[in-house]
Amino acid sequence: MDRMAQLVSTFPARARRKLRLLLQGRVQCFEQALSLVEDKRGIEIGGPTDLFRGWRTPSRCHWAFAPLPIYDRVGSLDNCNFSDRTAWGEHQQSYRFSSSRAPGKVIIAEGSNLASVSAGTYDFVLSSHNLEHFANPIKALLEWKRITRSQGALILVLPHYKSTFDHLRKTTSVEHMFDDFRNDVAEDDTTHLEEVVRLHDITMDGFLKSGSREEFRIRCENNFSNRMMHHHVFDERNSTELLTRVGLEVIAVELSLPYHMIILARWRE
Repeated sequence: MDRMAQLVSTFPARARRKLRLLLQGRVQCFEQALSLVEDKRGIEIGGPTDLFRGWRTPSRCHWAFAPLPIYDRVGSLDNCNFSDRTAWGEHQQSYRFSSSRAPGKVIIAEGSNLASVSAGTYDFVLSSHNLEHFANPIKALLEWKRITRSQGALILVLPHYKSTFDHLRKTTSVEHMFDDFRNDVAEDDTTHLEEVVRLHDITMDGFLKSGSREEFRIRCENNFSNRMMHHHVFDERNSTELLTRVGLEVIAVELSLPYHMIILARWRE
């Protein structure tokens, strides 16, 4: 063990975790991701996303160099959010995602119903920590396919459940998600509410003010307004299966600290 490693080993566990986050750098699939978005037209569902920025001062998100800094390399980027005000921020009329790029337009709509967007409008779709909040993820994915050109790309970031407050839950079967699609499940669905309330690790939830189970239940019961509940739980296996079955070619799957699962995919003909 070299002297630096010896020194780091003496740090408290929390400090060691933060240091690993600060030093991890870009993901290995960065160049592949760049080839999917550079100088191209895209839309982000949710966001803006620190994961895609070039630099982040350590804060609640705990990183300095973002693992997938693609914002400054896209040609243009529009945005879709379900409301102009969410738990993650307020969304203005223009989407200011990068100081080096012109702002994109903002679409206020369900991410699974983008009727105002013509088919084949975009070269790529970005979605970070967003799909797990959809009650009907397949409906959302197929809508993203519709608005993307032939063989367009999807860069999808999901929380790997083992490293999040979902770690006590089981991953959701892809067949269950297809049942939701066949049954045309709407975003006010409460199928998973009791499971989420019972198995959610509230000690890992930074949004809870009191840290109480009752506070969390109330938040979940109001999910249609706040969209903070994770309907479905993902790992590498079921996320890859889901994307493959809806018609995507999965190019890369990579884990990044502290809990990100980054997936690059392209729509098949």
